[in-house]
Amino acid sequence: MVSTIELNKRQEQILQIVKDQGPITGEQIADQLNLTRATLRPDLAILTMAGYLDARPRVGYFYTGKSGTQLLTENLQKLFVKDFQSIPVVISENVSVYDAICTMFLEDVGTMFVVDQHSKLVGVLSRKDLLRASLGKQDLTNIPVNIIMTRMPNITMCRKDDLLIDVAQKLISKQIDALPIVRETEQGFEVIGRITKTNITKAFLSLAQDQ
Repeated sequence: MVSTIELNKRQEQILQIVKDQGPITGEQIADQLNLTRATLRPDLAILTMAGYLDARPRVGYFYTGKSGTQLLTENLQKLFVKDFQSIPVVISENVSVYDAICTMFLEDVGTMFVVDQHSKLVGVLSRKDLLRASLGKQDLTNIPVNIIMTRMPNITMCRKDDLLIDVAQKLISKQIDALPIVRETEQGFEVIGRITKTNITKAFLSLAQDQ
């Protein structure tokens, strides 16, 4: 449940009671509101899952003292790249621009990662790169992608254990649509996944929907 949910009137009343009198049991809260414990159970569950309240056995409910912003920040700190990554589309550096365009359309992606003969990352290819290459009168079947791609060390990367919020910041600051998720080896960086703006949007939606 996202921490910035809009509370209804009864939930606000419960929150105020716990702020003033906590720790307090569910039965005591119900008595003050002239309601049954069963009636209050869904509201208490929402407030607890959202992080406004905490509960301890034989003690009762108490207010966490955290603002909605603090709670949202805590939830964002629990979202990692590895939980939302997708499968990368990888091509060889010797592939022609024409074949790369075909692959991009067939795979329906906006970014592809270019690897060398040892399957190590050497470049990134975007829709813009391919569009620029196709505007001229060159024979695209004779131009390898390694001529038009973004090369190392100018590639922004991430690791599977990075926080999703940090990756989102990289995408915004670099004005790009996707990052390769890499694993470092003795020969170079191995591409093990990708994270895109769409992945991040889905992650934030899952946070809002408590999935």
